[in-house]
Amino acid sequence: MPLPRQDFDPSEVAVSWRILGEAGHDIAFATPDGRTASADPVMITGIGLDYWSRAAWLSGIKCVGLLLRADRNARAAYGKLTEDARYTAPLPYAHLRSTDFDALLLSGGHAQGMREYLESELLQRLVAEFFEAGKPVAAICHGVVLAARSISQRTGKSVLHGRKTTALTWQFERSAWRLSRYAGRWWDRDYYRTYRESPNDPPGYWSVQAEVTRALSDAADFCQVPADAPHRWRKTSGLFRDTPLDERPAFVVRDGNYLSARWPGDVHTFARTFARMLGEAPSPGGKFRYL
Repeated sequence: MPLPRQDFDPSEVAVSWRILGEAGHDIAFATPDGRTASADPVMITGIGLDYWSRAAWLSGIKCVGLLLRADRNARAAYGKLTEDARYTAPLPYAHLRSTDFDALLLSGGHAQGMREYLESELLQRLVAEFFEAGKPVAAICHGVVLAARSISQRTGKSVLHGRKTTALTWQFERSAWRLSRYAGRWWDRDYYRTYRESPNDPPGYWSVQAEVTRALSDAADFCQVPADAPHRWRKTSGLFRDTPLDERPAFVVRDGNYLSARWPGDVHTFARTFARMLGEAPSPGGKFRYL
């Protein structure tokens, strides 16, 4: 599980680590320089998402922060993660070899520290090697951007070209951006946008959904919750997250040995599905399905 030095999403990393570890899998971590990574502190505490957060005597009062920060399950998992020996002694990116590992998990995060992870040529080559070897790969949220930017040496196209995927939707990204921009983080209005459009770009051109879609062979390969899906409102409102006991809000997409999900609200289902995949025989030609 490669990470940036800072600003990764604590839910997507820690919950995945906990569920995969409980399933018996050994998770190694990597960072650009081999030093311990740190999660986006705003997503842990919720401090910094409300209009009054910069006033020290009011920072403990949270409104928007309660809505957008990691939930109780994720915060507890992150607390345990920070005590894990593999997490505190990660490998440097330069030491990673796809032949040393059985699978790859690409987590997300939206703050600016994520850019060195998303833009790493070392990681992009590593991701391409995993796909070309037919090894299981899971990507969630902005982690799908890293996959989309990874170019196959065989085809010269993104490793996601010809595959079905989901990722952070523009609906979710725009809603969180607007909420923090106008109702809370007035001093850092673009906190929820890793990349912003130039004046000549159409709205959302550098959103996760738009960039990932441009890497696909067909725009229809970017999967959204179907209109007839059970519990569709729970899955699309952004108000509900899955839990260890409730998968109804989650939406993940599997295409052969590749698994994708949208946001932290899918992470329990995402990680459990990947754990099951790791127990299966490889199936690179398998059909996609929604879960």
